[in-house]
Amino acid sequence: MTAFQNRVFSGVQPTGNLHLGNYLGAVSRWVPLQDQMETIFCVVDLHAITAGFPESGVLRDATREVTAAYIAAGIDAKKSIIFNQSQVREHAELAWIFNCVARMGWLNRMTQFKEKAGKNRENASAGLFAYPNLMAADILAYRATHVPVGDDQKQHLELTRDIAAKFNNDFGASIKDLGLGVPNPTPSPEVPEQVYFPLTEPMIAGPATRIMSLRDGTKKMSKSDPSDLSRINLRDDAEAIAKKIKKAKTDADALPSETDGLKERPEADNLVGIYAALSGKSKQDILDDFGGQQFSAFKPALSDLAVEKLSPMTGEMRRLMDDPVEIDKVLKDGAERASAIAEPILKDVRAIVGFLDVR
Repeated sequence: MTAFQNRVFSGVQPTGNLHLGNYLGAVSRWVPLQDQMETIFCVVDLHAITAGFPESGVLRDATREVTAAYIAAGIDAKKSIIFNQSQVREHAELAWIFNCVARMGWLNRMTQFKEKAGKNRENASAGLFAYPNLMAADILAYRATHVPVGDDQKQHLELTRDIAAKFNNDFGASIKDLGLGVPNPTPSPEVPEQVYFPLTEPMIAGPATRIMSLRDGTKKMSKSDPSDLSRINLRDDAEAIAKKIKKAKTDADALPSETDGLKERPEADNLVGIYAALSGKSKQDILDDFGGQQFSAFKPALSDLAVEKLSPMTGEMRRLMDDPVEIDKVLKDGAERASAIAEPILKDVRAIVGFLDVR
């Protein structure tokens, strides 16, 4: 091997209530990547249990719902690999190895653990604490070179790069002796001549990567928000979408004519950002059309656009959810294709680490 193959990996947790933020911030941005490089899109069900185990059947249904959303949004199961994480055992195996590569100090700096654990840190699961190591394993089990991420995941991808670099350095001699690495273009006394894992590059999306709550423009739109009015769920019908946008929190001022006028107006900025993302235009384009108008004029236009863009996807999701056999076939095929990539990589890793393999 003379270079790493360009390969994208990303995923969404199956924790129910997929919403507009998941679609605009992640899934919709994956679709064009399918024509640029190899793409692997995972339903990360191992991550879904870090904060507790759902009731029986809930996780399976949520896994199918995320898969249906991928397909309905335009992810082609023939172009891309779509599977659920727990079906490919290499994720868990590599995560354990990375638990032994990563340092406690690195994990202690992860802000998402602090946010999710809150004041109950001592009662949080070890899985939640080590979650970034599993994320690194998800990516590097395929030697993925690119990951589309939002701002909230940048720190975890930086940790993935740190883990890859430490593995390459710690096992540099073994990688070279076994002939399993890729030549390093810039070797030095501190950097080995050959490396096994790439330093995965982030693909930071453009505007509207963070879709905020419809009830509080300072908070990210979330599945866990107790108010259903805070989010537009991907399975909401036209009536529900219109109702939620109508009730979305705003201020009393008219929309500005320039984007600078959105500063310090988080709810206005959020709604304009949603319109921009759904229409494929910039925020300034939207303000060119609506600047000076009240929200009473803007919200109906946003509702019409949201219904126009989301209704076909919602309909396809419902069709797929009514036929779980079709979804399961996609996941089975995807798991087989994912395993075909991950298995030889983990075989290499076992040899590099020094495990005895007599199978």
